[in-house]
Amino acid sequence: MSGEDEQQEQTIAEDLVVTKYKMGGDIANRVLRSLVEASCSGVSVLSLCEKGDNTQVTEAWNKVAHSFNCTPIEGMLSHQLKQHVIDGEKTIIQNPTDQQKKDHEKAEFEVHEVYAVDVLVSSGEGKAKDAGQRTTIYKRDPSKQYGLKMKTSRAFFSEVERRFDAMPFTLRAFEDEKKARMGVVECAKHELLQPFNVLYEKEGEFVAQFKFTVLLMPNGPMRITSGPFEPDLYKSEMEVQDAELKALLQSSASRKTQKKKKKKASKTAENATSGETLEENEAGD
Repeated sequence: MSGEDEQQEQTIAEDLVVTKYKMGGDIANRVLRSLVEASCSGVSVLSLCEKGDNTQVTEAWNKVAHSFNCTPIEGMLSHQLKQHVIDGEKTIIQNPTDQQKKDHEKAEFEVHEVYAVDVLVSSGEGKAKDAGQRTTIYKRDPSKQYGLKMKTSRAFFSEVERRFDAMPFTLRAFEDEKKARMGVVECAKHELLQPFNVLYEKEGEFVAQFKFTVLLMPNGPMRITSGPFEPDLYKSEMEVQDAELKALLQSSASRKTQKKKKKKASKTAENATSGETLEENEAGD
C-alpha cells in the first residue's frame, strides 16, 4: 500500500497513552481519570449506537465525564463516514454550548452506517483554543469554488485534487514542502481547503483521546479499529455511579467478552478438525 493509499484509508483509530508520571501523585491521578473516562465514553458509544440517537451519546459522555471529575472537550464532533467522505452529515457532538445544542441536528443511528467516534477528554475545563500554531494538515472542501490567482497556488491545488481528492493530507507529503506552504495560503484564505488547527487546553491539564471506527451492523455495532490501550491496566479511584450508565457499560463489556469466547471456541474447533484430518492422512499412509 502506497503512502497516498494509506492516507485515504477510511478506518480511523487513535489512542494516546501517557506513562511518564509516577503513580500515586496528583498529576498521575488526573492523567488516569482522563484516560479511563475517555475509554468508558468510547465503550458507551458501542451500546448506544445499537439502540439510541446522537443526543443520547452526548448525554452519556457528559455523565461519564462527571463521574471521573473530567470534562469532554467542548464542541468536538464525531462524524459519519461515507466513501471518500470523512465528515458526513450525521454527527455526534460532545459537551456542546447552549448555542451548539440549538444548532446541532438530532440524528437516529441506522444499520450499515459507519462512524469515526472521536472522544477527547480533559482533566480541566475542556475549553480547547487555537494558540496560533502553524497548521500543516488540510482537507479540500468540494463545495467551494474559486479562481486562484497565483501560479504556485494553482499548481499546488491541482496536485491536491489529483492525489488526495477530499481526504486530509499533510504538507510534508509534497516533494517541495516550501512551495506547498506558499500555495496553501491562497487556497485556505478562500476556503478551498479546511485547516485542521492545533488546539490547546490550559497549561497543566491533561487531554486523553480515543478515536476508532465503528460499523453499525444488523447484529450490533462492530468496532473495526483499536489501539494498544488496555483499560484494565489503568485504575482510577473514581468510577461510574449512575446505575443506568453502569449497566450500559457492562452490557458492552459483556458483548466483547462473548465475542472473544466465540472466537476462541471457533479456533479450538478448527485446530481439532485439523488434528483429525492429519490423523486420517497418517492412517491412510
